[in-house]
Amino acid sequence: MTYESIRFAVADGVARVTLAQPDRGNPFDVRFCTEFARIADRCATDPAVRCVLVEADGPYFSVGLDLKSIGTELDAMPEWANNANGQMNLALGRLARANAPVVVAVHAMCVGGGVALAAAADFCIAATSARFYAAYCGVGLSCDVGGTVYLPRRLGVRTAAEFLMRNQIWSAAEACERGLITQVVAEDELSSTAYDLALELAQGPTVAFGEIKNLLLDVYTQPIETQLEQEARAMARVLRTEDARNAIVEVAARRKAVFHGH
Repeated sequence: MTYESIRFAVADGVARVTLAQPDRGNPFDVRFCTEFARIADRCATDPAVRCVLVEADGPYFSVGLDLKSIGTELDAMPEWANNANGQMNLALGRLARANAPVVVAVHAMCVGGGVALAAAADFCIAATSARFYAAYCGVGLSCDVGGTVYLPRRLGVRTAAEFLMRNQIWSAAEACERGLITQVVAEDELSSTAYDLALELAQGPTVAFGEIKNLLLDVYTQPIETQLEQEARAMARVLRTEDARNAIVEVAARRKAVFHGH
């Protein structure tokens, strides 16, 4: 399948998802959100995908909302938002529950929904040139793309509120210090660093990654006893996989384990 706003390819277990509307700043319009949802569904269901790497072309990672396109159709904006957010919500849910970890690489200004997407990823690596701009309240909007789900998880509720309500712009170093992103690297090292991480994860125990992702999603909502029970059940499920059984034998024999994702 071909896409108009995204480049998509899978190789060596890594699905590379590249935001590819650089002349428009890679906006989160309905077309992009629809295509991203289709790709997320593919990544969540295709066993060949063992890690997802999200990158972007052009001078922006994403400008988020495309104000130029919708600014002349204000009455249509609520319907537009419902359609776009419905697709993005589907995508975020698929990726959150998928076994494959998600890595986002941010090279430049990242705005609004782009920041929320970076927060939703399991790992986010940024170049020193990257900037993270809340943007929503600057145009009188609340946030979407999981902003109130993932920003508080990464930052804490008060820091998330300050970032959003005071419409702040953070440097890559500030974003890393506050926990929004995982690592800051030189601009010319971003692509290789992000891909190396994605490849490392793609060669790991995919089912175990999925169990960890799901457990971490529930950590703030489940009672302790329920979380402990879910941990035990997840461990039992993982112990039935070929990856775990083979790895236990190999490591016990002082050999390096090789994982195949099942």
